[in-house]
Amino acid sequence: MKLRSLVLTLVPIVAIAAACGGGGDKTTSASGKKLDKVTLTLNWYPYGEHAPFYYGKKQGIFEKHGIDLEIKAGQGSQKTVQATGAGQTDFGWADTPALLAGVAQGLPVKSIGVYLQTTPAAVQFFSDKAFKSPADLKGKRIAATAGDAPSRTFPAFLKKNGLVESDVQLQNTDPAGKMAAVISGKTDGLIGYANDQGPTMAAKAGKQVSYLKFADFGLNYYSNGLLVGDRKLKSDADLVKRMSAATSEAWAAAEKDPANAVAAMQGASQQLPAPTVLTDQFKTTLSLLHTDATKGKAPGVNTDADWQQTIGVFTQSGLISKAQPPSGYWDSSAGPQG
Repeated sequence: MKLRSLVLTLVPIVAIAAACGGGGDKTTSASGKKLDKVTLTLNWYPYGEHAPFYYGKKQGIFEKHGIDLEIKAGQGSQKTVQATGAGQTDFGWADTPALLAGVAQGLPVKSIGVYLQTTPAAVQFFSDKAFKSPADLKGKRIAATAGDAPSRTFPAFLKKNGLVESDVQLQNTDPAGKMAAVISGKTDGLIGYANDQGPTMAAKAGKQVSYLKFADFGLNYYSNGLLVGDRKLKSDADLVKRMSAATSEAWAAAEKDPANAVAAMQGASQQLPAPTVLTDQFKTTLSLLHTDATKGKAPGVNTDADWQQTIGVFTQSGLISKAQPPSGYWDSSAGPQG
């Protein structure tokens, strides 16, 4: 979606924020501990990437930090960013490019830690196509969703690898239509996230899927992370820090226990993928948690330099016209430390 369209949708949502309360509901745990009831809206219906939240809830990690967590399905990162800024959800889990676009239009929302620090953006295709490098895409037909982050950065990916946009034939369709196009043979591949469509497509078609990952060919940027509205960030800083700490701890614990992390998702949604797909999705997700600058650090710890790189990529691709410093998008004091 173009930024002009985003502007039109922001006004009524921001207006709602003024009428919404700031939360503050309390519940009591089985042990008698007082907890803050907190809502987290995901970027999409639950899939393998989200396992740490369900695992952290089941293992009592959020409760340890005084949080009674309610996890809600989302309908795309853009809507989650808007709802978070509007105070319609306490926290959001969404793609950084959608955050950049929202902030560019005045939406009062901040990142408090990006967890997927290596982009999962990739050209995905059945392995029998045997594409080994971006050069192999020349003349091929690729399914894309106009306006989403992978598609917007695809021209930069091509340029990094000596190609131009006209070298590839793009077929624009909705997210579900991309997989159908590849499975039916109408396209040679799709542009999407390797920790989402790839495992699902492999399971549906019974064929192995391979990837040309943007990050492997010179183009990396921040992806999904934890968001909070400016209003809650200012009014309830202690809760924000506890939620941030609990999220980082849940991700670290799930990384060490991936089988049980995936198992914790049972019953999360009627649209939940099969356990084998969830396992593949989460395995891929775990490979995205760090850049060279954050290896060995807790999940969700970010650096100014990595933020600057991401901001630069999306300034060049036209997602944002006037770049702010990292502090315009990210509150480092509220994120995980160390």
